[in-house]
Amino acid sequence: MYDNLDELNDYDIIKRCLSGDKDIFSVLVSRYKNLVYSIILRMITNSEEANDLAQEVFIKIYKNLEKYYPQYKFSTWVIRITTNHVIDYRRMKKQDNVPIDDVSYDLSSDESPESLYLKKERKISIEKLVSELPEMYKIPIVLYHQQGLSYQEIAQVTDESLSKVKNRIFRGRRMLKESLLKMKEGGNIELQ
Repeated sequence: MYDNLDELNDYDIIKRCLSGDKDIFSVLVSRYKNLVYSIILRMITNSEEANDLAQEVFIKIYKNLEKYYPQYKFSTWVIRITTNHVIDYRRMKKQDNVPIDDVSYDLSSDESPESLYLKKERKISIEKLVSELPEMYKIPIVLYHQQGLSYQEIAQVTDESLSKVKNRIFRGRRMLKESLLKMKEGGNIELQ
């Protein structure tokens, strides 16, 4: 159908979409579906809801393509739409905490079953603590540590100042550290 789609940059695809080539939007979906899904899943931790929300995000992206400005990275714009959509969804649902579903892990043959179990338990505990953080701390923590965004990119996504983003990540980390220490003292987690 199309030649050399991998060579087209995001903005070229957007321009073609806006000029009537609706089918080419699937290229953007292919490029960003993992990013969108992983952000949503980190924020709500329910895979079925994450799939539904990801579809809604791409509909929102498609309907708002004319609002994208090429001086910004398209991925940053996508992350912002995704994050805002999940925040709106959670507000509508008035949902504070969601239990963590099964998490898949890469198993290494070098580790004993006991160490794998402990590692999995630590990861689940940390993810639970992150999910319990207030939104203002959780979103920057997830975007920085789990999505690999820079402070500047997070500031663009959240429409907050750079100093506020740095402060919230610092405070969020401190809250997580305090919670982890309480869990360790209570014998609920083994830290390494």
